[in-house]
Amino acid sequence: MSYTKEDILRIAEEEDVKFICLQFTDILGMLKSVSITRSQLSKALDNRCCFDGSSIDGFVRIEESDMCLHPDLDSFVILPWESESGKTARLICDVYFTDGTPFEGDPRYVLKRAIQKAADMGYTCNVGPECEFFLFRPDEKGRPTTFCHDRGGYFDLGPIDKGEDCRKDICLTLESMGFEIEASHHENAKGQHEIDFKYDEVLRTADNVMTFKLVVKNLANRHGLYATFMPKPVFGECGSGMHTNISLFKDGKNAFYDENDEFGLSKAAYGFIAGIMDHIKSMTVLTNPIVNSYKRLVPGYEAPVYVAWSAKNRSPLIRIPSAKGVATRVELRNPDPAANPYLEMAASIFAGLDGIERGLTPPPAKDSNIFNLTDEERKKEGIGSLPKTLGEAIKEFEKSDFMRECMGDHVFNRYIKAKKEEWKEYSTRVSQWEIEKYLGKY
Repeated sequence: MSYTKEDILRIAEEEDVKFICLQFTDILGMLKSVSITRSQLSKALDNRCCFDGSSIDGFVRIEESDMCLHPDLDSFVILPWESESGKTARLICDVYFTDGTPFEGDPRYVLKRAIQKAADMGYTCNVGPECEFFLFRPDEKGRPTTFCHDRGGYFDLGPIDKGEDCRKDICLTLESMGFEIEASHHENAKGQHEIDFKYDEVLRTADNVMTFKLVVKNLANRHGLYATFMPKPVFGECGSGMHTNISLFKDGKNAFYDENDEFGLSKAAYGFIAGIMDHIKSMTVLTNPIVNSYKRLVPGYEAPVYVAWSAKNRSPLIRIPSAKGVATRVELRNPDPAANPYLEMAASIFAGLDGIERGLTPPPAKDSNIFNLTDEERKKEGIGSLPKTLGEAIKEFEKSDFMRECMGDHVFNRYIKAKKEEWKEYSTRVSQWEIEKYLGKY
């Protein structure tokens, strides 16, 4: 829905909105918010709400910390849960310097640059994510655990799917906020769920992912549960992914579709696939950003490990779903829901467009189960692997001039710094596995 400043002021008064959350996202994908009362809403809508950027991960140094929030008027929505203080609305914001120039470290700005790159080539971009998450029980102190009463499996329903009622409430809440929910179901692992909302223009989709996470966590809490988007919270179970379906349109038509092709794919689609495959190792730290991400990217748990594509099976990195015509799309299967959606989607678009610009062609499709191939067979067929750890992914990202150009120096440098600190902390920490394995043996 499209709003003007006057629309928002009128609705806020008619609905007696007491507070407005001005939301933005840091480079690590954490949702941040500045709350204002309705008396300050007009000022905020005039882009005059400032904050201290030095306190936000990856933003600016202390000596240049003042920043301003510029609300996206079309993101206005009244949050469908009330507190004792009354109704609260939200606006998603872009981050600017006080002189009116966009802040290059704002993840939303990075994605807008990717959108502009596509527009310069004549394309618009639609994206549809598939967000998976777990519902667990908190302990007696309210802290999250990995315990659940749920014993459901793929597509199961109550009573063994104990999270079904919570999932239904999440869907209804999202619909009240303007989402179009296409499907929801129990996933493979105990306590694991998926809710699919309709694709949209890529910037709106990235905004929707952040809103989706907020709603899921809030509704889970109201059901006495804890929702987590941690990629692999339970050993021996499938992890949570965020498969990202991407399509480009030109002149109102799906630019990925060619009815005369064996797979229904156009030259642009093949170039896009090849571009992602060419850059995937350097962008994996964005699609799979935390130490735990790489506990999901292992053989045997449905997550992709190998750099290949297919229109017939789900083991490769990229899958081409069976839908054709206007629904033709490229499904990137390695991203997980810990990713910052703005940076993950920006990297995917930049990489795909680079493949189109350079006229790249992907290797032949791999229609057999790649997990069943031996290392020798994969090597013979030229099938590479994704980075196996966050440390490997950081190295691939750091040496990529292409990723530096895509992300911009600010995000590139600060993201590397943050991830190196995370990897160092993990690498030097003594785990419970080590205690159990070695303490009594040596």
